[in-house]
Amino acid sequence: MLTIEIVSDVVCPWCFIGLRRIDAAIELVRRDVPDFHCAKRWLPFFLNPDTPPEGEPYLPFLVAKFGGVERVEALFDRVRDAGREYGLDYAFEKIVLRANTLRAHRLIHWAQQRGDAERLVERLFAAQFQRGEHVGDIGLLAAIAGECGYPADEVAAYLASDQDVELLRAMEAEIRAAGIRQVPTFIVDRQRVVVGAEDPAVLAEAIRETLVRR
Repeated sequence: MLTIEIVSDVVCPWCFIGLRRIDAAIELVRRDVPDFHCAKRWLPFFLNPDTPPEGEPYLPFLVAKFGGVERVEALFDRVRDAGREYGLDYAFEKIVLRANTLRAHRLIHWAQQRGDAERLVERLFAAQFQRGEHVGDIGLLAAIAGECGYPADEVAAYLASDQDVELLRAMEAEIRAAGIRQVPTFIVDRQRVVVGAEDPAVLAEAIRETLVRR
């Protein structure tokens, strides 16, 4: 079983596209290796760790960061065009708040201690970019967890505590110390690193190279 670690942040629109591209890459590999199987594990990255816990206005933040509404709209158009190929419709106009994603990363970590978190991660990206939901809100995160088959009350209590806060911060610091500065970043079996939401063919080649070395 090969492991693909995915360094991402749920407020990164390219990370959503990255999920589709790594799935497409896996299907490319399976054309040559029909019995290929892999496990996905998500690692935390904070694009804006200073975002207040309650969030901050989304569009004004981006306008200040990128230098104008026109530049932001151009970025939105690029993401929409890239996502459309994979059936992703972005609704940036619905997003009111940019979330602090520490709680979302803690939820993903909590879920991964119990098995595969892929459905949960997918739902978090949909919440952020297709529904305009505030993915820093405990109530919303607990409800999303419930939709994905986890006990919502247990999740709410966990997120309301400080459990794993320092652990997640330490994990993210370790990732940065390793030189990762861009998301998504894909780490294939701790051997090959692919930075960015690369074309599926590039990701597939990284997987194939790793399989050959095993």
